[in-house]
Amino acid sequence: MTKRIEYRTCPLCEATCGLELHLDDDELTLVRGDKEDVFSAGYLCPKGTALKQLDADPNRIRTPQIRRGDTWYDATWDEAFAEIEARLPPIMERDGRDAVGVYMGNPGAHNLANLVYNRVLNQSLGTKNLFSASTVDQMPKQVSSGLMFGAALTVPVADIDRMDYLVIMGANPYASNGSLMTAPDFPGRLERLQARGGTVVVIDPRRSQSAEKADEHLFIRPGTDAHFLFGVVNVLLAEGLVSLGNCEGLVDGLEEIERLAPSFPPEVVAPVCGIDADTIRSMARKLASTDRAGIYGRIGTCTQEFGTVASWLVDVVNILAGNLDREGGMMFTLPATASASIGGGGDGKGRGVRFGRRHSRVKQLPEFFGEYPVATLADEIETPGAGQIKALVTVAGNPVLSTPDSDRLDAAFASLEFMVSIDIYRNETTKHADVILPAPRVLTKGHYDLALYALAVRNVANYSPPIIELRGDEQPEWETMLRLAAIVAGQGSSPEAAAALDDFALVSVVQKAVTRSGSPIEGRDAGELVDELSKNGRRGPERVVDFMLRTGAYGDQFGAPGYEGGLSLAVLEANPHGVDLGALKPRLPEVLKTPSGKIEIAPEAIVADVESRLIPSLDRRANGELVLVGRRDLRSNNSWMHNIEILVKGKPRCTLQIHPDDAIRAGIADGDLARVRSRVGMVELAAEVTDGIMSGVVSIPHGWGHDMKGVDMEVAERYSGVNSNILTDGELMDPLSGNSVLNGIPVTVEALVSAHA
Repeated sequence: MTKRIEYRTCPLCEATCGLELHLDDDELTLVRGDKEDVFSAGYLCPKGTALKQLDADPNRIRTPQIRRGDTWYDATWDEAFAEIEARLPPIMERDGRDAVGVYMGNPGAHNLANLVYNRVLNQSLGTKNLFSASTVDQMPKQVSSGLMFGAALTVPVADIDRMDYLVIMGANPYASNGSLMTAPDFPGRLERLQARGGTVVVIDPRRSQSAEKADEHLFIRPGTDAHFLFGVVNVLLAEGLVSLGNCEGLVDGLEEIERLAPSFPPEVVAPVCGIDADTIRSMARKLASTDRAGIYGRIGTCTQEFGTVASWLVDVVNILAGNLDREGGMMFTLPATASASIGGGGDGKGRGVRFGRRHSRVKQLPEFFGEYPVATLADEIETPGAGQIKALVTVAGNPVLSTPDSDRLDAAFASLEFMVSIDIYRNETTKHADVILPAPRVLTKGHYDLALYALAVRNVANYSPPIIELRGDEQPEWETMLRLAAIVAGQGSSPEAAAALDDFALVSVVQKAVTRSGSPIEGRDAGELVDELSKNGRRGPERVVDFMLRTGAYGDQFGAPGYEGGLSLAVLEANPHGVDLGALKPRLPEVLKTPSGKIEIAPEAIVADVESRLIPSLDRRANGELVLVGRRDLRSNNSWMHNIEILVKGKPRCTLQIHPDDAIRAGIADGDLARVRSRVGMVELAAEVTDGIMSGVVSIPHGWGHDMKGVDMEVAERYSGVNSNILTDGELMDPLSGNSVLNGIPVTVEALVSAHA
């Protein structure tokens, strides 16, 4: 038996922590944090230590599965693809390409094959019916960033390692490890901020772990983040505190902000959001007077009725207080991989973003970055007519648990003619599939965080090569995706067809780059570059990543003069702990891709939403109703890691948190079984009475509810919990982004059975 130590980046959440893996031959025996990792420096959360259990899970699907009626059968890869080829193309030929829908789940953002080949699969399908977890998550931030800065991932992140004053809204980084902000050991970074004399303020309707560790915690009524933030804007303008700093001369539309702000004085905003006027003024002054400061807003600011406006106002406040694009403020990452989805147009000018180029068939909802709101997926399956979805492809997603009106979507999936899923479990969604195509074990795959390093608080690059061989029943994930793409493209299902698509995808990327004006590789022979990338028999997504690294900001540009010693995949392979590319630096204006070449601070659609919805909502007052918010746990990652015993055992985490005053009114004691109703559904679960939640607010964690028939996840079923999305209303969406409203849902709560009776 050969003992060895390997290093790789954890692929299980956005933190990108380095792992030190101890193996006996190919058996993983120990997981530790990699102390030499240039980014995480040894930090590791419980999810990373569960890597072995994830791969060894007896319920994990290891070979393709075909369903006949209610019975599942193991199949070979050729048999599975033959089944798909026999059943999916005929539906497309009969009813058109829009008869197939696609749903992409969150784990794909951590998966190299998905990130590189999702577009190939979608383009091969040729359907307009594209959906993803983005519209129950971060789409408002993508929309507001796109409108202001010109690209979906041009999202400012906190320069937390040099910051002295940080306001966190709608986020719990002690549990999430950060989101839309890649920062391994986020808790440690916050504690170091405090140790150097800085201040952390958390604004949240729950006293989360992050709030407990903060210097100050402010309760806020769910759904009123935009009101609070506009109150801060009002103070900055009224007290002459605006100083654009590095944004001076680069902001277009400031007069519109000045026109809207008088509607939001602190005295008007305070009774709406629950934060008093003096506190609003104090925070505005602090943000403006502290040299290294900023506001970071995340999922709580997105998944609400004013999600896009709230996401926009986070950046507006940072701009007006002079905290955008300066050290210790909110800054833009310069990732190692070249990408069209990240700003970087030289002089700042670009095409910007456009939405609503097409609309959904049933509800006429606009597309956002090429996809429709997932809340309308059930509509598109249920409603007859041309373009009705008759077949579905899901990739690493579980929308039956993660999207609104869950029971309705469950029934809609059951009505499909055909469904194929790429997944490692038979879960609440994939139980409806006719074919499940599994992913191989984690350690057989190469890994590079294409999306997450574009949002990192430090510029880094780290590639993890495969460290164990594929078994005979395993297939590379990229080959699975491309064989599926080849089928719907009419090229057959053979591995050779997938290889041809792989070559075509690479050649397309290279040809586009060598014709780009001003590129260091402009005019180079594309065939020669493809040959260089394919040396030593390399195939799959690594070739694309190598090209993106070599043509990126730190790349070797294939030997172009002046770029000697630059990055390539080979350089990263020689540096298993990663390459540190340095602290964030100011990037304006070159990071922009807007038509004006400036920050377009007052996008027309957002201004219209402020006037038509936000200002009238100032007259609302809480009337004694309860509203529901979600929450997350460090050991949980949405729905898909609940089948690992070491992560879910112990004290139940799927509980109804309720304030003592609200519990008394409902006749509920701690531990009682409570019934929670919304307009669309009802769940029953144990109550957890706590003053750690704001009065008038109750909380149920997201991603649970593993008690459906047909699911094969034994541990998750034992710790099933309830599905909070039975309570969320598919009719409620942020109109600017199509994002579902998952926080601030009106509910009623009543005692069902006393645990003390």
